[in-house]
Parts: sequence; structure tokens; C-alpha cells
Amino acid sequence: MNAPPRFLPAGDTALVVEFGDTIDPAINRRVRDLLLAIERATISGVVDLVPTYRSLLVSYDPLVIGIDELQERIALLEAAPGDSPMPPPRLVEIPTAYGGEFGPDLGFVAEHAGLSPNEVVALHAGTDYLVYMMGFSPGFCYLGGMSGKIATPRLKTPRTAIPAGSVGIAQQQTGIYPTESPGGWQLIGRTPVSLFDPHRQPPVLVEAGDYIRFAPVSVDEYATIRAAIRAGNWTLEAHPCE
Repeated sequence: MNAPPRFLPAGDTALVVEFGDTIDPAINRRVRDLLLAIERATISGVVDLVPTYRSLLVSYDPLVIGIDELQERIALLEAAPGDSPMPPPRLVEIPTAYGGEFGPDLGFVAEHAGLSPNEVVALHAGTDYLVYMMGFSPGFCYLGGMSGKIATPRLKTPRTAIPAGSVGIAQQQTGIYPTESPGGWQLIGRTPVSLFDPHRQPPVLVEAGDYIRFAPVSVDEYATIRAAIRAGNWTLEAHPCE
């Protein structure tokens, strides 16, 4: 049986519902279950919901609903979220060209791990990564599940500009830079897919609860996919998880 969540006031207009203190798929699932239950309940006064790895921030209007009533209603929803199942997660394939100009740090990651570059790629692309949460910047996915065998420290000196689509490793995390930005992750590849496009509907390709699988492609395939995306002739590969 799951332990009841902790309720923590966050200022005068928000309430944190905390389910644990570790990064764990089961805890994150409870966060997303409650998020969906609150959205479906349409509680008057709730103005925003922000899920994280292990908690849910509920922002509310205190002129519409008090914190005691809000906490009581959330506790009831958490204990009995209803019969409507959560939509099945998707497995989204992200084509990625590893190494070379797209992954200038692949050699360092391999040397640090005591592996060959091909072994690093096989480990990195051989895992389905749960999208725990979105944040940091539009379209940035916090992924879980990377093999500890290829965990690598951040760069001692961050780069001032990293191209959009770059795939990196920092400690035991991996991720994709959705837009050009500074960063200190070890770059091992790049995808031609835009994870965030404000002119697209929806602007973000994946959401919390989805899974990402990195699919290795050659440099030529990268160029072909990029050209197809620009021409509007490319479709993202996404399947229901088995």
C-alpha cells in the first residue's frame, strides 16, 4: 500500500503534494496520476499544476478556495483517483547521429568509461528513457534510466553555445538540448528533430510519461531527415509502449 503524500504550503497561493524523496518510476507515476485526477475534477480555484520527479505543485486562487479545502479534495482524489485510466505512454524514437562533429565528446565519454565509442552508443541507444518531467527550458525532457556504465562528469568549462538537438551526458543523466544554449554536458550526438517549435501544434513533441528511444542514424541519414523536416515531409515515429 502506498504511503499517503505530504502536503507542504508553498507561499500563500500554492500547495506542494510530495510523494517521496527519490527518483523512482512508481513515485513519478503517482505524481502524474494525481495531475490527471485534478485536471479531470476541475476544482474551482486551481490555476496551475506543475509536476516534478516526485511532487506536484498546485497553484490556487485563495479567494476561490482555501488551502484546507484544497488539501482535503486533493487527498480524496489521491486516495480514489477514479476509474478513468491514464492514457497509455508513447515510445518516441529520436533519430540521432553519434560522434564526429555532432558528438565531439563521444571519445572522452568512451575513454572515461573504459569502452569503445561503439559500445557507448550501443548502451546509450539500447535503453528506453522515461520522461519524468519537463522544465529548465521549453521542450527540455528530464530523462531517467541511463546506464551507469557511461556516466561522465560535466565539462570543467561549459560551452557558451551548444547547437539545438545536441544529445549530452552529465553524470548519470542524458538529455537533448531543445534550443541553442550554453551548457556543460558531454556531447555525444545530435538529432535533426526539433523538440520545441513555437510555431508547431503542439510546440513540444513529448510529454511527461512518454518514453524516448535514441535511434542511431548516419550523417547522410541525419541530413535526409533534416531536409524532410524542413519540407514538412517527415513524421515522428511514436508507438504505444508494449
